[in-house]
Amino acid sequence: MKTLRMTALCVALATTIGITSSCSNDDNYDWKMLRPTALVTVYPSDNSTFLLQLDNKTTLVPTNIKKSPFGDKVVRALVNYNEEDNKGNMRNVHINWIDSIRTKEPVICHSNEEAAKYGNDPIEIIKDWVTVAEDGYITLRIRTKWGPTRKPHVINLLSGLNATDAYEMELRHDAKGETEGVWGDALIAFNINKLAAGDKEKTIKLKWKSFVGEKSIEFKLSMHSKPAIKEGDAKAMMTSFIK
Repeated sequence: MKTLRMTALCVALATTIGITSSCSNDDNYDWKMLRPTALVTVYPSDNSTFLLQLDNKTTLVPTNIKKSPFGDKVVRALVNYNEEDNKGNMRNVHINWIDSIRTKEPVICHSNEEAAKYGNDPIEIIKDWVTVAEDGYITLRIRTKWGPTRKPHVINLLSGLNATDAYEMELRHDAKGETEGVWGDALIAFNINKLAAGDKEKTIKLKWKSFVGEKSIEFKLSMHSKPAIKEGDAKAMMTSFIK
């Protein structure tokens, strides 16, 4: 089962892949390099190259890296880049660093009994530029309490509890027994593309248990223009779990 560890929301994340040299003590150091330029989806291609989807219309083409640092995985990522030229919806960019975000798929769940095993510990969703719905993904900045052992937490997105609306979802948090401690933030993303075919806009109603009670929010989400699976396969997913 995938887990989530507390993440410092700054540039020097533990898994950041830096393309430039290490930080300098020079007073002329460009501190803008420490901040992400954008939140993107990383799409590897068949010919050992990759593209970065910036939004529902704009694609970034890396010029200084040939292969995706994340292999054949499609993931959400923070990236710092310099734009080299702007050709409308296709832009050549020089990547300075890129850092993947834990990216998962929704879990199909048909009863509260099934849902119970995914936990229901409190969690907060932070209103921030990285809390966004685009390209068929929901990316969330979350906040919760982390115990002294920094034990990994498990975050899942459940679909199917409302039998009439697959797009009413619940964010579930399993703190593994550590519900007290210091506040800390992390990022997580969910790929919704497999629940729908085509690029139609969907309304995602997201519910969760916060530290002050039940909350909900709605996202308008356009799917990626090239969905990962066909419509028939998407319907079949609604009757089984996604591991």
